[in-house]
Amino acid sequence: MGADLSLPRSHTHCFNPSTGTTPLRSKSKHNSFILYPFTKSLHIHIPQSANFSMDQALKSSGVEEMETHKRNSMSLIFDPHKIDHQLLQKMEYDALVWSSLHGLLVGDTNSLRSGRVPGVGMIHAPFSLLPMPFPESHWKQACQIAPIFNELVDRVSLDGKFLQDSLSRMKNVDAFTSRLLEIHSKMLDANKIEEIRLGLHRSDYMLDEQTKLLLQIELNTISSSFPGLSSLVSELHRSLLHQYKQHLALNPERIPQNSAVTKFAEALSKAWSEYNNPRAVVMVVVQTEERNMYDQHWLCTTLKERYQVTSIRKTLAEIDALGELLPDGTLVVDGEAVAVVYFRAGYAPSDYPSESEWRARLLMEQSSAIKCPSIAYHLAGTKKIQQELAKPNVLERYLENKDDIVKLRKCFAGLWSLEDSNIVNDAIEKPGLYVMKPQREGGGNNIYGDDVRETLLRIEKEGSNENAAYILMQRIFPTLSPAILMRQGISQKDHVISELGVYAAYLRNKTKVIINEECGYLLRTKVSSSNEGGVVAGFGVIDSIYLV
Repeated sequence: MGADLSLPRSHTHCFNPSTGTTPLRSKSKHNSFILYPFTKSLHIHIPQSANFSMDQALKSSGVEEMETHKRNSMSLIFDPHKIDHQLLQKMEYDALVWSSLHGLLVGDTNSLRSGRVPGVGMIHAPFSLLPMPFPESHWKQACQIAPIFNELVDRVSLDGKFLQDSLSRMKNVDAFTSRLLEIHSKMLDANKIEEIRLGLHRSDYMLDEQTKLLLQIELNTISSSFPGLSSLVSELHRSLLHQYKQHLALNPERIPQNSAVTKFAEALSKAWSEYNNPRAVVMVVVQTEERNMYDQHWLCTTLKERYQVTSIRKTLAEIDALGELLPDGTLVVDGEAVAVVYFRAGYAPSDYPSESEWRARLLMEQSSAIKCPSIAYHLAGTKKIQQELAKPNVLERYLENKDDIVKLRKCFAGLWSLEDSNIVNDAIEKPGLYVMKPQREGGGNNIYGDDVRETLLRIEKEGSNENAAYILMQRIFPTLSPAILMRQGISQKDHVISELGVYAAYLRNKTKVIINEECGYLLRTKVSSSNEGGVVAGFGVIDSIYLV
């Protein structure tokens, strides 16, 4: 058995006030903790709810002149680059040991079988050595709007005409989205109704330095990865802060408890219960090669140990070969009735190398199994739908509560169709202020910088409909922070930016909403010179937040 990832039920809320009493100190015998005025970017203040003493922090740091500043306007930052070299080496070693013993692992690219056979070619997942300071007010904001986004996705998924009309121009320019629309259209024609609907979502944000606004990057409705490993990184950081408290003087309680894996497992188990077949299983749809299998196994192990629900893992090709639909709509795969289909694959064109995989996707949609996500939920999470929902008066079609609408709009970045010639011309003139996004998940697909101008000019010159395959989004410029990144047992000091993802679960059976809540978080940190942030794709590392 692996390490116990169970988190206390008392820590299922998204934010908790600090209960620690450790004062901030500027210096230990290793000179490892530095407090200094932060003049470059984001002003991070110590919240009133924190229990440590600002007076103690100021006096011990030797900067008494700062005592005249108001507590809530104080700009302080912890610089991990200033940690003493010997102390840093010890922390890195202990972090790597912890990761190995607690299952913070991925498959090693240097091992040919690491993506197929568990226990072969394992290596620690990329992680940040210490947590990232993050304003508590923005953390609360992201957590509070998660259930509103859940409700929005559910209601949009029921508007088949809106989904089809909004995505219709892509049929001739995006073969992958076209095939998804084709399956969705077949479900509409068959009047297929998903009475039990399960969503395991993750809404991703960046904190814009100039406006100090928390702006949404995207809303993931399929294969929201890292609920298992993100929970572990939060525990790793809390452990390090406890172990090195005399040197770092950071309060471990300021790292929010991360219940992502337990809450996702709970949602899957409740969906399984709603299906009402005790002999049925949860089927995880996986890629043929999956280096991130341990994140998935953490979820399935928690599902089994806490809720006694069995899961099986199948590729789309295996589902096509081994699956059948019984007359009553039951999906049977390799002799097992399937209650819930949980997709950790099927979000990218590369997941469908042949017609076999498309047949499997259609078979699952035609069945009575609960799909996570259904084809409608999948389409509701596309970039184009995100852009359409940001238009004036569109949210009002799906949400009645005006306060909820205001809360969502507050976090919308600028989003535009390429049919908007004024915006296109501005993006050609100032490409650094925009990102071009296709309807793709998984990282490595977006277009940045001068490539934005070149792509837009090429599309204009060719006069094709390719512009329908993209949207334009305001480029967000978050604060740069110092960090120490761990990859393949080697540390790297760099300046980084971070992206916060808040997990959320939604379960509904007809008119009854069974679950609608936030479920923990993922912080991904990457070097500031990198445009993309995917961890498995090699761009970023898993991090946790330190509330300030």
